[in-house]
Amino acid sequence: MTEIGYYPGCSLKGSSKLYDIQSRKVFKELGIELRELDDWNCCGATSAAKTDDFMATAMPARNLGIAEASGLSEIIIPCSACYSRMLLSQNALQEDQNLRDEINEDLLYKVAGNINIMSILEPLCRTVESGAMKEKVVKSLKGLNPACYYGCLQTRFPGDIPIQDSIENPQGMENILKVLGIKKPLDWGYKTDCCGASSSVCDADASIRLMSGIMKDAVARKANCFVTTCPFCQLNLDAYQNQFCEKYGIEERLPVFFITELIGIAMGMNAKELQIDRHFIDAIRLLKELELI
Repeated sequence: MTEIGYYPGCSLKGSSKLYDIQSRKVFKELGIELRELDDWNCCGATSAAKTDDFMATAMPARNLGIAEASGLSEIIIPCSACYSRMLLSQNALQEDQNLRDEINEDLLYKVAGNINIMSILEPLCRTVESGAMKEKVVKSLKGLNPACYYGCLQTRFPGDIPIQDSIENPQGMENILKVLGIKKPLDWGYKTDCCGASSSVCDADASIRLMSGIMKDAVARKANCFVTTCPFCQLNLDAYQNQFCEKYGIEERLPVFFITELIGIAMGMNAKELQIDRHFIDAIRLLKELELI
């Protein structure tokens, strides 16, 4: 069993706890044990970045120091916002020696910048390339036509940070879905558009408008569900779907799956064990209609 560092972040301990549960189950089945960082703290998310540049770097830096001190060389971060903040912090500290010294002065575990930060897709795509995922698939997800929704933080950053996928047309989820039996994942143009993120709380009208555009395009292209990796994207499109559909005259409703849920189903895991029944928009019905559960 391979052991990799794991930073769940606040969402996976609260509103998206089901994502944490699924991630641990799926990775364990793939032979990867997720070792959660000891005494991790909030990365600051959008709040710190909007109010204090120093804290927006220092808060993720503390987690990076803890991760490096764990002795592990890699860390998985499922939340796109947390993933973005960690990468940006690491990059800032590598480029500014004075800033790194200032932050390290108050940290118990110093940041050297020698840990590989990964989104949840990177290690999953490795198992696709190695054939390990295919070996675990017992059920083809034929009939699903998901719109792969990456959101705006998975591949795009306010800085020159190299990533493993295309910035505007990422293919990580599509490559995974092909192994799960979905031969031609939907090609669409809204995959990296913003859902509004925390604006759903402080500027609901703007967020609802953004989500309605994403929904309209997915429906127009005959998608029967969404699949995402970002807990904020999943929560917004799921929890506010009835609201934005009613406001903008959209009749259809589409379940919003985490990528871990579809992998789990393809591996033969129980839908309730994966907590797919906890969605706001019924996600169980489509799986039953397609005889996937």
